[in-house]
Amino acid sequence: MTPSATTTGRRPRLPKGEGRQLRDEILATTERMLLETGSVQAVSIRAVADAVGVTPPSIYRHFADKANLIFEVCARHFDALEDHIIAAAAGVEGPIERLATLGRSYIEFGVANPEPYRIMFMTRPDVAPEHFHGKVLADASCFDLLLVSVQDCIDAGLLRPELTDAYGLSLGFWARVHGLTSLLVSKPMMDWPAGDFVDQYVDDCIRGVVR
Repeated sequence: MTPSATTTGRRPRLPKGEGRQLRDEILATTERMLLETGSVQAVSIRAVADAVGVTPPSIYRHFADKANLIFEVCARHFDALEDHIIAAAAGVEGPIERLATLGRSYIEFGVANPEPYRIMFMTRPDVAPEHFHGKVLADASCFDLLLVSVQDCIDAGLLRPELTDAYGLSLGFWARVHGLTSLLVSKPMMDWPAGDFVDQYVDDCIRGVVR
């Protein structure tokens, strides 16, 4: 008798052309497990395969290894980060106010999505797949928005006169908000100040460059 999916615990082989559906299901399952456990170590290829109802080789037909699978999941969160930042800044006219909004929304998203943030921005470069290295992040729409906002501040004469490198300043602002976000993500039990600590931090970062 031919084993069925019920008796083996495995799903039958998908018809040709439905591989994309399985790939999406693998990503969705991995994302759910990652968010439920809050730990990339707890999400193994075998665990994902068991949850989806396929064998581990079926996972490897779509993803070279666990790192590629996890980063593909987190790429979805990076898209959501971009959408969150762009939506938050929509309609904010003043370039200084827009800078502050970009910083606050970045921190808020990272704290609300700690494990995907940790993987995307706090993973050693030798672990991250090559196509998720810095150039992808620097080419992102939200970084372009930051760059435009900084240039608007320069053009309007709002920054100190010696600060004319919009790209360097943008990297500096990103480094500042990433610094706090990474601390909030990695040390959530620290005795952080109450109240509008994030707002005050962002304002302090901007105050250091304005005239």
